[in-house]
Amino acid sequence: MTDDSTPTDETQIEAPTPENTSDLKGARPRLRFTIETTTYETLRTLERRGNGEVVLLAERHLPHGLAGLVTIKRLRNPVTFERCQRLIEEVQLSFRLHHPAIAQVHHLKIHADRPHVIAEYVDGPTLDTIISLATMREKPLSAPFALYIAAEVADALHHAHTLRDSENRPLGIIHRDVAPRNIRVARSGEVKVTDFGATYSLMVGREETPGLLLKGDVAYASPEYLNRKPMDGRSDIFSLGLVLMEMLTCKHLFDVEDEKAPNATVDVKTEETPSVPLTQMIALVNRYRPEDVENAMAGLPDALKAIVHKALQRKLSERYATAAEMRDALRAALAAESQPFGRKEASEELARMLSEASVLRDRVELDEEGIFPEGLDADEPTPAPNEE
Repeated sequence: MTDDSTPTDETQIEAPTPENTSDLKGARPRLRFTIETTTYETLRTLERRGNGEVVLLAERHLPHGLAGLVTIKRLRNPVTFERCQRLIEEVQLSFRLHHPAIAQVHHLKIHADRPHVIAEYVDGPTLDTIISLATMREKPLSAPFALYIAAEVADALHHAHTLRDSENRPLGIIHRDVAPRNIRVARSGEVKVTDFGATYSLMVGREETPGLLLKGDVAYASPEYLNRKPMDGRSDIFSLGLVLMEMLTCKHLFDVEDEKAPNATVDVKTEETPSVPLTQMIALVNRYRPEDVENAMAGLPDALKAIVHKALQRKLSERYATAAEMRDALRAALAAESQPFGRKEASEELARMLSEASVLRDRVELDEEGIFPEGLDADEPTPAPNEE
């Protein structure tokens, strides 16, 4: 790769050779390929997503030896040329993002018509898994932990929202999929926003997402996005507000189970199977009220309620004007806590949570593997790159 903003595909993935396969009887071969002078070899599956994507843990080897761990995300095969172009351009956008709270994307590799995105490995669970663990032990995340994570995400979003191209033109990036599954918390306490694959931008010449196609997890989509209205970075602020509220309460604002499926049909479609029925989600978003937010956060401090209320305003003009403004509000609330809270404290709270939840792990099925120490299995068979 000669340019940070341009993915390369100069080297084809090699077919597995005897030394690349697991020596376990019946195990499938590990994926191994080379880009320029760097070799990547998968170790095990980290996550399988409902949209068909698979996240693999891999070792990255430089000519002089082991260089560390990365993730390889195998995406679905684009079914049209236009979708393939959008995928390439979305990864190109990811190359431009350089921020401590954004997982760095290294390469895009096409093999057997399947795109593989090589990115920074974050040694820690997704926020989705963390919330599941908190729910399992019937104990929401602490307010400082939630504020810390949300502030880091807001800072990362501000970087993306304000990014400009080489000619100083705003790129107008909107993540469009700010959801717990796309936020990771490292065991060190670092927070990383991942997966800008649903990103919208004004990048000159890029292939636009069709007007009636929704990308990302609609459960965290803003009202304007679901209703196909004009949007900007404040749409991500709404999504982050939903995430913050879920961290503080272990509940999503919109309870789809209590919502009757409307008889009406909608013209929009989703690029992946939604985690909640689209018609129900649109109905809920179109009629929620500030009282619903207040009731969901009953018992929490007014300062926290105020932040969530402002982020979840239906009108764009009534939300935080920028992600930086929301970040500052979050950090001010965090500074007002009785004890300092930062990366070290986040690491300690995550470790306690994993320890407490480990005794209950048989009661919940997690999408991620290897979260608990006893669950690690370096010899777990990994599917070949063209197998489901």
